[in-house]
Amino acid sequence: MKDGVSPSRIYLEKLNNIPKNLLVFLCQKFPHVSFDEWRARFENGDVWSDTTEGGFVPLMSDAPYLHGRTIYYYRSLACEVVVPFDYQILFENDEFMVVDKPHFLAVTPSGNHVKQTLLTRLKADTDNANLSPIHRLDKETAGLILVSKNPTTRHLYQALFANHAITKVYHAIATVNHNLTMPMDVRLHLERGEPFYLMRVNADKPANTHTHIDVLALRGNMAKYELRPSTGKLHQLRVHLNHLGMPICHDPYYPSVCHKPKDDFTHPLQLLAKYLEFKDPMTGKWHRFVSRRQLLL
Repeated sequence: MKDGVSPSRIYLEKLNNIPKNLLVFLCQKFPHVSFDEWRARFENGDVWSDTTEGGFVPLMSDAPYLHGRTIYYYRSLACEVVVPFDYQILFENDEFMVVDKPHFLAVTPSGNHVKQTLLTRLKADTDNANLSPIHRLDKETAGLILVSKNPTTRHLYQALFANHAITKVYHAIATVNHNLTMPMDVRLHLERGEPFYLMRVNADKPANTHTHIDVLALRGNMAKYELRPSTGKLHQLRVHLNHLGMPICHDPYYPSVCHKPKDDFTHPLQLLAKYLEFKDPMTGKWHRFVSRRQLLL
């Protein structure tokens, strides 16, 4: 682990056409990363290999491609935008921690986010490379996320979500559709749309998502909603409310895509993971956690 970033790894498979060296192989495998960037990673000691003795050794750019070895490398971004908001740890024990995440902070490294993610910050601050989020939370969404600390018990907490044995409650600020009666249950079939990072409703297929929706407060044509999903599809809550004609305030994807500059931290999506409640599979104790963050109507 380096500054909270865990290395990525690649197993070197048997190839018919063996590359000249590892630098050439990596440039071919990841063409979106420049030759100079890969060479700099080698020079900085950011590319390693396992050894037959069970250890690790740094590699030079001219190292040969050897079938059967595993190489490790650290990702980096030259101009990663700093997210000026931080997390809070609300609870932790030997098995897990509950973290209150701010808006705009991605949970795990991906794409344009490596160091500016919740997981990287947590690993760097706790020096625990074993941390792993148990469930998904969008970068734009704030609130509670359950993070495993112990790989040997992680599957027990993952099972809470797989078996629908955990209660998740969200708050959202969105417009009012006066033609609807609350509370209501929404059941829709969601699938990947276009572009690939969006979800869409397919009315011709059976429902694979469910959300219970109620109103907590009203102010003119705006409302604060309580959302209780029993499924966890990507963008589920955002798509459900948009489908009802009640898009969540400041949603950059629904009903239409609106790309903002990477350093624009104004107008956060008004969606908050407010509550988590579950029976601890290790101790049998009931936990109920509440985000300290608030959405103001």
